[in-house]
Amino acid sequence: MHSRYRDRSILAMNTITESRYQPLFEPLRLGPVIAPNRFYQVPHCTGMGHALPRTLAAMRGMKAEGGWGVVCTEYCSLHPTSDDQPYPFAALWDEGDVANLAAMAQQVHAHGALAGVELWHGGSYVPNLASRLPSIGVRSMPSREEPVQSQRMDRADIRAFREWHRAAARRARHAGFDIVYVYPTHGYLMWEFLSRSLNGRTDEYGGSLENRARLFREVLEDTRALVGDRCAIAVRFSADGHGDEHLSREEAHDLIGMLDELTDLWDLVVSDYYGEEMATSRFVRQGSLEERVAQAKRLTRKPVVSVGRFTSPDAMVRQLRSGVLDLVGAARPSIADPFLPRKIREGRLDEIRECIGCNVCYASNYRGAALRCTQNPTMGEEWRRGWHPERVPPGKGGTVLIVGAGPAGLEAALVLGKRGYTVTLADAAAEAGGRVTLESRLPGLAEWARVRDYRMTQLRSLPQVSMYLGNRLAAAEVREFGADHVFIATGARWRRDGLGRWHTRPLGALQGAVLTPDDIMRGARPSGAVTIFDDDHYYMAPVIAVLLARAGARVTYVTPTGHASEWSHYTGEQHSTQSQLLELGVEIRVSTVVEGFDGAAVTLGCVYSGRQWPHPAGTLVLVTSREPDEELFRELAGEEPADAAANIQRIGDCRQPALIAHAVYSGHKAARELDRPEEMTAAGRDRSIVHGS
Repeated sequence: MHSRYRDRSILAMNTITESRYQPLFEPLRLGPVIAPNRFYQVPHCTGMGHALPRTLAAMRGMKAEGGWGVVCTEYCSLHPTSDDQPYPFAALWDEGDVANLAAMAQQVHAHGALAGVELWHGGSYVPNLASRLPSIGVRSMPSREEPVQSQRMDRADIRAFREWHRAAARRARHAGFDIVYVYPTHGYLMWEFLSRSLNGRTDEYGGSLENRARLFREVLEDTRALVGDRCAIAVRFSADGHGDEHLSREEAHDLIGMLDELTDLWDLVVSDYYGEEMATSRFVRQGSLEERVAQAKRLTRKPVVSVGRFTSPDAMVRQLRSGVLDLVGAARPSIADPFLPRKIREGRLDEIRECIGCNVCYASNYRGAALRCTQNPTMGEEWRRGWHPERVPPGKGGTVLIVGAGPAGLEAALVLGKRGYTVTLADAAAEAGGRVTLESRLPGLAEWARVRDYRMTQLRSLPQVSMYLGNRLAAAEVREFGADHVFIATGARWRRDGLGRWHTRPLGALQGAVLTPDDIMRGARPSGAVTIFDDDHYYMAPVIAVLLARAGARVTYVTPTGHASEWSHYTGEQHSTQSQLLELGVEIRVSTVVEGFDGAAVTLGCVYSGRQWPHPAGTLVLVTSREPDEELFRELAGEEPADAAANIQRIGDCRQPALIAHAVYSGHKAARELDRPEEMTAAGRDRSIVHGS
């Protein structure tokens, strides 16, 4: 029997402080291997994949160090006909890929955890932009995003696919993986065969449910025969089918019964991937999959893992005790806090960095960038900068004054306090949190307050950090304070003149009630006809539209892009955002800009034709761009900051207005690098290097 259950790291943690959490730390057999506990990092994308193998290995290894008993890859391509460029995916095409993924498995095993690999073929979904091979599918269908179609698979193609899958399973075993996935869901190749509407075949692979599932069964049998003596066989499968036109819930349940003996673990998801499975906290609560997973769980004798963006240990234990799950699956919570299991085991519940459900992590991968996280600024920096999420280097000592207690200032104060500096944190507002506090009061954003709450809780345990709220400091007072180092974290304010992406100069023709998000967040509630001009393209304008529409205003949403909240396509919430606005009766004007406002009507313009027309409005809300509040910094450092004293620096939105994730990272980086000039150029480049000609 092959087992990764060892008396090291995970098992060597301190005794569980509260016995009610004991079920989370009981081992569980998965076929020939044993998971050391019930914390299971399900497959999730990283933006690293085959392109950044060292970065990927270090990130996954960090989760194992933090106590995750099983750590899986992202979707791992098994053949060049499954090429998802430009998205960075993992791959097991050849021995070079084996070596790269073996590095990940080794780092996971070093901490006593199991390593899992999700073998994947994208079918008609992928365009194969890099390999330039025809994509293959149950029939010839368009790629999801490119003007190409797949090649219909004949029997020879099916035989070839089975051999490719077998070869990838062999490589997975050789790389040291303990769990090997078969993956017939999320719209990929084997799912196409299961789909009633897509699979119109008249051979033995089409027609009845048994025939449509034939390829799925054959791949399961192949994989078990090849690696089942050493590796657990997992299946990622939709507990509620994929909609009656594809695979009904009843058919999905029948398949679980038909194929149960061929599996060691069911990784259960739901059919609505964007709208529910990985939806943001704006739209879906924790644990929303429970009922459908519980129904499917009753049909199998094998262990079940599923997700629910669980951050509460009590919610996790309830899932186990009630029999809904055997393993608590997580993707985003494991990103926000790789040490979540260890903190539960050691009774450090108030130190858990809870996921806020913003999906900045998903957006990073979608843009082809290494994983980023709003709560965890070390995510993706484990190899590149050598950052550890729980440890920071000691400092040289001294005093630091931080002006501004928003996300950047709070993070900087926390890191500096841990490094041993004496920190004074001041803010003009009566509450800490800056933009996080204000934005978390908008519809759907309540969980974002966790960014503030986690840091405030940790700061209370650091006696060397003092906080003074309701104190607006002038430059003279900062100088008089005499700190060794000064961080300016005064944030940014929304512009009132329309300057942004579309208008590169301020709009001159603005009269009447012109508001910004700052006004709305501080209590302004316009009624009647309100026009919102969204040139920001993310969440701010839509959540203001929701707020005002629910209060009874007649809202018109205007944007120069082709959809409401265009950028939220990357966070997977654009469809939900636009649907919500339409349900609330918000009038959406796309490909349109605001050209002026006279107090009674806005002047709208078409981005293509230039045609302009009036639209009645009593209030105009401009969501365009933000201006850094850098006046204090300029007064202290002068107009040439490069020549300023090295002990004054700006961080967060004061330096670069961006996402909350950027502000947290900025504060963390500045605090970690203070008095460590070598850190500022320490970032490594994870890349292949050509040797010879």
